[in-house]
Order: sequence, then structure tokens, then C-alpha cells
Amino acid sequence: MTRTLAIVGAGRAGSALGRRLRKLGWRIGPVITRSEATARAAVRAIGGGQPHAALTRHVLDSGLVLVATPDGAIGEVAGALARLGGEEWRGKIVLHTSGALGSSALEPLAKLGAATGSLHPLQTFSGKSVPALEGVVFTVEGQPAALRAARQIARALGGIPVQIEPGRKPAYHAACAFASGHALALAEAATRILVSLGFTRKQAVRALLPLLRQTLGNSELLGPGAAWTGPLARGDYGTIALHTTALAAFPAEYLQAYAALSRLGARVLGQDSEAMLRALDAVFRKAGVHEMGELR
Repeated sequence: MTRTLAIVGAGRAGSALGRRLRKLGWRIGPVITRSEATARAAVRAIGGGQPHAALTRHVLDSGLVLVATPDGAIGEVAGALARLGGEEWRGKIVLHTSGALGSSALEPLAKLGAATGSLHPLQTFSGKSVPALEGVVFTVEGQPAALRAARQIARALGGIPVQIEPGRKPAYHAACAFASGHALALAEAATRILVSLGFTRKQAVRALLPLLRQTLGNSELLGPGAAWTGPLARGDYGTIALHTTALAAFPAEYLQAYAALSRLGARVLGQDSEAMLRALDAVFRKAGVHEMGELR
């Protein structure tokens, strides 16, 4: 497999992957972002490459191109890359890093003979440091040559490649959002509730993070059913009613989310989910919350 890499869209994920691959011996070619300043910053973060503020024919000097732009820009970038090279794309490999889109987003390049695919690390990138990728799942798909390259990159980074059908990627990415972004929103909402009660933010975080860590640790060790605690797990609907009353003092989304998440917990964790859902509906109707979590 080629060891020369061009990166288009070297933000958090692109820079982190580029840095790790450079340390593995890859030669980094063009590093392309929206401005000269961000391109230079990305090159510094990666430790190699040539900064560019726009797409350039220099990208054709690389055997593999990693498109790490936001999802909405991938199709546009693919079209622009296709216009740069024409038949020169034949035999090259182009991968994008979207978790929600399949390799069809790179169709303009596939039509010119490039092998196209996707490589999505199931990891969060803060932009402040390069996260550990050992043991991380990388979902991969695409044309045979691109799929082989994606698998080889994932394994070289210490990850675990898992092939996924392109049409199933939106559901896969929704699962990632549940476990990452939405989980963070829940933790932040809980933090703000405690702050409203007189906790300092530091105290609230110190109170909640050990609880979150222990819950996840218990789930990993014992399984989600055994790790599940709280009033819903105990069938304590009186306490849930008290929660709904208290949450009415907060922005509407708090109670809506509490109701929706309670129903979700009953569905995925409850041993008799239908009975739990009926009991919850009775509690939430009294609180003025409709079945889908909307307030009257």
C-alpha cells in the first residue's frame, strides 16, 4: 500500500490521524484547509506536510487522499478533486472519515477510476491532544482496494476494522451520537441542575463524574441489566413523579428528555418493558407530558 498521504480538511480528526500515520512512517504530502493559517497549524500538529489554503494539483502526487472535511462538504470536495485530475485519479485511493456517509459521497472520483471508501474511527477528537486509538473500532467500507487500505490503516493504528454496509452508516452514527454527544448533554444537564441548587460547578462535576465512571464500569463488568440502578430500575414511580415535579422548574427540554429517557430505559433495560411503559405513561400524563415527551 502507498505510504504517501494527502489530507484534505485537517481538523481534529484529520490532524490526529495524520500525526499517528506520520509516526508510523507515512510521508505526509499536501495538508489542505480553508486558510493558510489553519493549514500551517495543522502541519505543525501533524509534524509534517505542506500547507495549502485551497485544493491544488499537488494532491495528485499522493497515492492516498484522506478527506476529513465536515460531512456536508465531502461531495463538493470530491467534485473539485475530480476536476483537478481527471483520468489521473485512476489507481489512486480516496477515503473519507465520515461516520454517516458511505463511499458514494466520493462518486465523482470513483467515476474517474479512483478506489473510494470510508474509514471512521469510533473515537472522539478534542483537538487538544491525539487520543489513544489502540483497541478503537474503525468502521470501513468501499471498493476492494480502498477497503483493503482502510483495514490496513486501522490495524496499523492499533485499531479494529469492522466492515459496515454503506446504507447502515446513518444508524451506526446515531448510535455513536447516543454514546458520545448525547451522553455529554445529559452530564451537562445534570451538572446545571446541581449548580442551580447551590453546588459550585467544580463540586457538581466532582459529584457526578465518579457516578458516571462507576456506572460505565459496572456495565462493562456486569452487563447493563445488573448495572442499572435508580428509581425506574426499582419500580419506584412515586420518586419518578417527584422528579417530574422538580424538573418543571427548568427549561422544558429537561423534563422532555427525562420522560423520553425514562421510556427508553424501560424499553432497552426493563425486564417487563410494556408494564413499565404503561406505569411511566400514567406518571407523565399527570405531569402534562405527552407520549413523545412533549409538554402540553
